[in-house]
Amino acid sequence: MPTYDNPLFMPAGDRAVVMELGSGIDPDLNALVHRWAAMIEGAQVEGVVETVPTYASLLIHYDPLLTALDDLEEALLTLDGAEHGEGEASAVRNVVELPTVYGGEHGPDLADVARNAGMSESEVVELHSATDYLVYAMGFSPGFPYLGGLDPRLATPRLSTPRTLIPAGSVGIAETQTGVYPVASPGGWRLIGRTQTRLFDPRANPPSVITPGDRVRFVQINDAGE
Repeated sequence: MPTYDNPLFMPAGDRAVVMELGSGIDPDLNALVHRWAAMIEGAQVEGVVETVPTYASLLIHYDPLLTALDDLEEALLTLDGAEHGEGEASAVRNVVELPTVYGGEHGPDLADVARNAGMSESEVVELHSATDYLVYAMGFSPGFPYLGGLDPRLATPRLSTPRTLIPAGSVGIAETQTGVYPVASPGGWRLIGRTQTRLFDPRANPPSVITPGDRVRFVQINDAGE
């Protein structure tokens, strides 16, 4: 697992700090990130407002009126090391199934992905829907899951010119990752299908259906929902 011997701390403005635990995209490293997030939350470290897990680091928001950056870093490093030592990835919290219609108007780039992979469209769908994908992180819009575990044969470059508007629920591929657009937005991922599941609702609690550390499973259906 590509972890550092000691976390690296990098200020992110005057109310946040990045705690980097390693480098690269690795499921065990990402599990370590989530274990740290859970440990910090459980310890109720003074001044910490929120933790945001990414691939290999945590963005830790804190209240500068309650703690100084140096004191926060010291408090984090004194947490029980046994809780975040090396080991197997922690158990996933949830598997989210997303009924997905592939191809046609819902997946206008499916043919391009198939051509790039040297496969038929049905083979692409079969491969894409055969994996439970790890949610490494959330971004670039609210509720957007960055999913790892895509079969390398399906890796496809982004569009050279991004679309100005992508429908909510669109399932896409970009390089070695797959993801789902939770809201209508611009984007350059190759669209291969769409789910009607509403991934983000600001009025709900929690607002996002998917959480970092979850698994996502795409379930192929037809236009009639079967």
